[in-house]
Amino acid sequence: MESNQPRAEVLCLPCREGAQLPSRMTEAASGFDLAACLEQPLTLRAGERCAVPTGLMMAIPSGFEGVVRPRSGLALKRGVTVLNAPGTIDSDYRGEVLVLLVNLGTEDLVLQHGDRIAQLIIQQVPPVGFRWVATLDDTARGDGGFGHTGVASTPRPEPA
Repeated sequence: MESNQPRAEVLCLPCREGAQLPSRMTEAASGFDLAACLEQPLTLRAGERCAVPTGLMMAIPSGFEGVVRPRSGLALKRGVTVLNAPGTIDSDYRGEVLVLLVNLGTEDLVLQHGDRIAQLIIQQVPPVGFRWVATLDDTARGDGGFGHTGVASTPRPEPA
């Protein structure tokens, strides 16, 4: 990491021995894996949800947020996802990072200490202000939402 890049400071909770720093599994990965920090295995039964501890507290730089996203392998293979995806860790939050998992699969999942359970992405949050107005500008989309474009794909043009 270059010295001019923002850094998130991480504190391991004293009661959470063995907590792991968020880590990238490949050099080009966007997300840093978050690992469960457990004293004993935790069973996430089918249909249940749970706040899984990471043992970490973070100081994310001002102007940035931590975004917690599901791991694609857990979602596809086991039906386990982040309940409030994407979850947000605000830059002024100083409590333990917990990952809200839900088991939408048909089988129980037993989590072990050190299992990678979610991804953390640090992204910049631009300062935005809000103000009241009397009207909004028109767009081609207008107020169309929730499936207004349908589900059929548009045929691709043939290569020249």
